[in-house]
Parts: sequence; structure tokens; C-alpha cells
Amino acid sequence: MDSAITPVVTLVIALIAVFVAWKVLKGIAKTVVLVGILVLAAVFVFGGFY
Repeated sequence: MDSAITPVVTLVIALIAVFVAWKVLKGIAKTVVLVGILVLAAVFVFGGFY
């Protein structure tokens, strides 16, 4: 059950980070940070950091 919770927690943290970045940043910095957050979350959830 622990392995099923980890992706959910990661996605929730990523969504919170996206929300904060969306509200705080502007322009190209916003785009770069949003892409970075989503890439890191996807790599972590789908098995990149074992």
C-alpha cells in the first residue's frame, strides 16, 4: 500500500508547486519552472529515481 500512496503524494506536491509558480512567476521563468516541475514529477512517479 505504501508504493500506491507515493505517486499520489508526489502528484499532489507537484500540483501545489505548479499553483504557487503560476501565481508568483511571470513570463519565460513561469514556463521553465512549470515544465521543470512537471518533468521531475513524471520521472519520479514513473520510476526514474530508484
